[in-house]
Amino acid sequence: MGLVERARKSAQWRIEAAWDRVAQARAFTERQFIARTTKKRVPTSRILCYHTVGMPKMGVNDVSLKRIEAQLAAAKEAGYTFVPARELADQNQAVPVPGDMRLALTFDDGFRSILTTVAPLLRDLDIPWTAFVVSGFADGRKGHDDFLTWKEIDQLASDGVTIASHSVTHPNFARLGPREIVEEIEQSRRALRDRLGIETTEFAIPFGQSGNWPVEAQSAAIEAGYDTIYAQSVERRAPGTVARTFVTKFDDDRIFRAALAGAFDRWEEWFKE
Repeated sequence: MGLVERARKSAQWRIEAAWDRVAQARAFTERQFIARTTKKRVPTSRILCYHTVGMPKMGVNDVSLKRIEAQLAAAKEAGYTFVPARELADQNQAVPVPGDMRLALTFDDGFRSILTTVAPLLRDLDIPWTAFVVSGFADGRKGHDDFLTWKEIDQLASDGVTIASHSVTHPNFARLGPREIVEEIEQSRRALRDRLGIETTEFAIPFGQSGNWPVEAQSAAIEAGYDTIYAQSVERRAPGTVARTFVTKFDDDRIFRAALAGAFDRWEEWFKE
């Protein structure tokens, strides 16, 4: 790599790092403010969306082991029972129901920490959960070992974890053409079938925001055989999708309890691709 190319890549990295710091600061400020100012609400049924546990380099998406342990304990103390995400989705729980004390856990992307940290924790607590994996990452396209291999994902499946699709390359679907949309949706489902023998009908939208999932993607997903599409924001999610609540690194006890009661049902993470 020449000097000019190295300088270009270095400058690009610094710019991306600066945007990430802005995004984290914004998420911290917004979540603190919303948790402090939202009136107390009745807890509701809810599907939680996590990413990594104990991988600080993942920024706002990472939750420490100590924190998730505290969150699960707080949920149990509040009277929640843990169920598979599919149970809530199948019972028309596309939006949370006040007074319904069922909670589901999902983890996106297929990071290594869900095998090394999450799986032992939830096995000990007898909590069911779902892992949405990016098939291209499992193929090794990222070029590093932060993501699980197919063999490791198969290990999770053998242990009773629900494995479902999260696309091939984790794109923003709003920026894809019709053919690319179909390829991402169909090939990720096919990879789970060919590699693991899993015929999933569940798909989690990459990034999960309202602007990441055009109508064409929803239609393509249904055509490909998916019947449950998971998004994030309860009130801003795309039509026909199932809501989840994003859990961030900043979610202390106050913020987490506020999230369970719906304080962040309109909140969407700001980020710059």
